[in-house]
Amino acid sequence: MIFSSNQTKSQNAKLDSLNRLIRNETDEKLRINHMLEKADLLAIINLDSAISFNLKIIDASKKINFGLGQEEAMLKLVHNYTYAGNSAAALKQLSGLRHFVEQTGDSGSFANYYFMAGLYYGMQSLYDSSIYFFEKAIPLYEKIGNRMRTSQSASNIAIAYQQQSNYPRALFYQQKALRIQEEDGNLSTQAYTLVNMANTYHNMGDNLRAESYFLKSIDLAKRQQLTNVELYAYTNLSSMFLDAEQWQKAYDNAMEAVKLGRRMGDKGIQAASLSKAALAKANQNKTDEALQLSKNAIALADSVNQPIIIQQAYSSMGFVLKSQKKWSQAIPYYERAMASLANADLFIEENGSLFKELSACYEQIGNSAKALELYKKYSVISDSINSRENIRRATELTMNYEFEKKEQAARVLQDAKDELTRTRMIGLGSGLFLSFIIIVGALIGYKGKQRANAQLFKQKKEIEDTLEKLKDTQSQLIQSEKMASLGELTAGIAHEIQNPLNFVNNFSEVSNELLAEIKDELAAGNYPMAIELLEDVMDNLAKVTHHGKRADGIVKGMLQHSRKSIGEKVPTDINNLTDEYLRLAYHGMRARDNTFNAIIKTVFDPRITKIDVVPQDIGRVVLNLINNALYAVAEKSKEAKDAGTNYEPAVTLTTQKGHNNIEIKVSDNGNGIPDTIIDKIFQPFFTTKPTGQGTGLGLSLSYDIITKGHNGELKVISKHDEGTTFIIYLPD
Repeated sequence: MIFSSNQTKSQNAKLDSLNRLIRNETDEKLRINHMLEKADLLAIINLDSAISFNLKIIDASKKINFGLGQEEAMLKLVHNYTYAGNSAAALKQLSGLRHFVEQTGDSGSFANYYFMAGLYYGMQSLYDSSIYFFEKAIPLYEKIGNRMRTSQSASNIAIAYQQQSNYPRALFYQQKALRIQEEDGNLSTQAYTLVNMANTYHNMGDNLRAESYFLKSIDLAKRQQLTNVELYAYTNLSSMFLDAEQWQKAYDNAMEAVKLGRRMGDKGIQAASLSKAALAKANQNKTDEALQLSKNAIALADSVNQPIIIQQAYSSMGFVLKSQKKWSQAIPYYERAMASLANADLFIEENGSLFKELSACYEQIGNSAKALELYKKYSVISDSINSRENIRRATELTMNYEFEKKEQAARVLQDAKDELTRTRMIGLGSGLFLSFIIIVGALIGYKGKQRANAQLFKQKKEIEDTLEKLKDTQSQLIQSEKMASLGELTAGIAHEIQNPLNFVNNFSEVSNELLAEIKDELAAGNYPMAIELLEDVMDNLAKVTHHGKRADGIVKGMLQHSRKSIGEKVPTDINNLTDEYLRLAYHGMRARDNTFNAIIKTVFDPRITKIDVVPQDIGRVVLNLINNALYAVAEKSKEAKDAGTNYEPAVTLTTQKGHNNIEIKVSDNGNGIPDTIIDKIFQPFFTTKPTGQGTGLGLSLSYDIITKGHNGELKVISKHDEGTTFIIYLPD
């Protein structure tokens, strides 16, 4: 993306203002402080200009013996040199900074040195060293109360953990950073952190949440004129679209990053983004363009000496050549990419991908032994990266963080609900008294009409017959409601079942290939190799069985949903049950309307143990509440779009362990339920949806399942134009 005229004018205006302050300031220390402000602005416009200006600040600070000015300028220089790809100059400046802070002995100065050392080693892909220094910086910043640097350190250490595929620790520090930034109202640093959190969610496979965070960061970056954040968001969006095989989007976002990187003088980001653009073009079979992009990426990557950038540039060239079936020519590029990571503390998917790509190339040129060796290494890395426990722990951190943000608001809502309940009880008492008077009057009238008993008996019989017919009709309608919800689940189930089936197919294909190799080895009398290959086949078959059972479980769950409930309660994990129905409901909504997007938040209380419920019935209730929430935010989103206003649809699912119960909350930020009808929503056949879009039985059925089937409560809290929360209370 090129700079808009408004953005350029705004930056020039700021520079002009700072230049006037610098020229007119008579106090030398204040003048240097203004120069440091200008250096920050130059750093997001052009790194070479920032480097040159910071060198001037150091000279000016030395002349008046202004230590703080000199230290700040040195910090900025390490940062500028690092991002410009001049690692030698950055390391020299870092050594000078260390000598300087050792002379001062100040805690804040040491924290600053540790911060910059962590940043430098992180850019060199030496993530263990980066983590070491940031962990020394954070407690010092907290001790002296420097909240901005605390949040920056937390955000940066998260990047190191992310690159090591330690997503739980990455999210822990990112949430720590974002919490401080939100409390302080610092929009600029929030933009940085949102980019990094988006990357973490992308690596976890949560692309919906990742894209949402990327777009938020771009919006904030544009508003705060943070070009460096904007370009990093674009280049990482490109990576996400590459993984999703959306080649044109990947290319477009990569080239936006290239333009911004060129403007800033950031060669590293230019090289990385050109590499991604090359991959996109290669997958579109535009090999000439892909080759040129890869050549440009390699030229830039060689000049910046950053391992991860070199790896990306050379592996992109390897892929382009491999896509042309030039196996022998591709191998040296892949091997150069692997060599660049030899001394890096990396354990990320790129390593595994390199082993896999090289394995394929060696297989094509007839070197089967080398191909098998590389493929085994790929399998080890792939299994580690996709560790379900790693993802689960990271997801728990997300839920805990979002729960903390919602807890106080939830208490306020509950207090209001309690007050409303007390008011209603008073009204109910009055109503019962009036009802009693009416009943007495009716009895007196009845005694005066004893002669009509025969006629009344006849009418009673007719009413009873009608009631029986209504009950039969109601049962049929309830079953129809269940089948309607099953239809809404179908798209979500199709999405869920595809994942284990892909694993079954992939491991089956690999096993067939291994069996062919075993046959060859046995024919050649190489029994040790045959036994080793048999162990690989056994491992693959175990994985086929595991994922086959996953698919079987999904199908059984679908069948349970469609059957009439027998009312048998079994110990059930409420967190897993509600999470499953949330995902299925959202995928179903997306299948019906692929333009629909919403932020889906989950906050699950890990203290909740299994409780006795009828799982298909509780799942039916949760599904109904989530579908209603998704419908509400979708309608409000359409209204906002028509009105040209900003609106971000969001649905939140929360579980919480109470004193003697379990709470399940489904919240949305839709239009809310009007006060005039909120008391009617649990009545059968009452619906606010247009004709043909709702039966009016969903909430009524849900209310009966919770109150009659499980001795629980189902409550609703709603505020006009702010949203609705349904709360399920189940006895523990």
